[in-house]
Amino acid sequence: MAITKTSIQLPFYARLALVLLSVLLIIIFLEQGKAIFVPLVFALLIAILLYPLARFFERRLKMGRGGSAISSLLIFITLLTAFIYFLTQQIINFTHDIPDLKVRFKHVFADMHHWVYTQFHINTAQQTDYINKYATGFVESGAQSVSNIFLSLTSILFLIVFVFIFTFFILFHRQLLVRFTLKLFNVKHQEKVNEVIGETKSMINSYIAGLLIEIAVMSVANTALLLILGIEYAVLLGIVAAVLNIIPYLGIYTAIALTMFFTFASASGSLALEVGIGLFILHFLDSNILMPRIVGAKVKMNPFITVIAVIVGEFVWGIPGMFLFIPITGIVKMICERVEGLEAWGILIGVDDTVIKSNKKLVVNTTTEAVAVTTDDVTSEKQ
Repeated sequence: MAITKTSIQLPFYARLALVLLSVLLIIIFLEQGKAIFVPLVFALLIAILLYPLARFFERRLKMGRGGSAISSLLIFITLLTAFIYFLTQQIINFTHDIPDLKVRFKHVFADMHHWVYTQFHINTAQQTDYINKYATGFVESGAQSVSNIFLSLTSILFLIVFVFIFTFFILFHRQLLVRFTLKLFNVKHQEKVNEVIGETKSMINSYIAGLLIEIAVMSVANTALLLILGIEYAVLLGIVAAVLNIIPYLGIYTAIALTMFFTFASASGSLALEVGIGLFILHFLDSNILMPRIVGAKVKMNPFITVIAVIVGEFVWGIPGMFLFIPITGIVKMICERVEGLEAWGILIGVDDTVIKSNKKLVVNTTTEAVAVTTDDVTSEKQ
């Protein structure tokens, strides 16, 4: 009796439930393994960024695999240390002016007390009692946080050490890891898997290198703006604003609020407003002109999914997740676009390309056939 294999086609709601359940289990798994996955993903990104440099050392300088990996990693550590040292010096200069800031804050709070009394007829004593009542718990939690600073710094140090160790081993065993990944899939799918691996390396390289270049450019632009406006701590605030800007949609507003706050504390409200407007204009130019050209739009995700990725990343891995989940979601998008049955999720994550202008011949893929369209000015794509 011959046995034939039959495939069972589940209804849409069953397939959707299985996908959502899988996503939920993956998120729980990532959250529980945060201590391992965060340094591992950071190491993977750094290793992919350093891969061209390691290949250069191997091919041009005839270094061994271990020597090229160590040399590339040492160059990265040196540049990172120089940046941290420069930023630390700026923070030290900032701390020298803390007594003056305290005096300024006293005047600001006095003006606030007067405004509250004028508007709501609540005297200073009542305001102080109200603030003290709700500040007690905050102070106690702050004291507890201060007592845990040493533990936090130790954890960060261990995290950095493991990131560098993982980076070295990923660079050293990169061919082994690629072969392992290919062997996980059937032979007929290995070409597609190899294509995804190549595109992943290209996307991450473009994304990380582009972000580093953008941080440098925006640091100069922010600092120049703040210096022109005569803002104190212009270098520190400019760099902090540029670093926070790499968090999509949320970082720039945090940077603007932080910069306006310190400007208001050290200068005036009108100048703080000018700073906020200036930084917002720079961000507008960056997101519409600089970012598409420097980063190259390799992580092609729509803003809605990007914001969700940032929020989920913060929920799962905290602040590191807000950065790491952007390239991770980009990788998921590329996988969904190539796996049968997951194409819809790739469309949901991706951008809307319904409006296209080109003078070249376009090949438009529909669900049933590939249609070649030649025109002088194509303004829309019909699915």
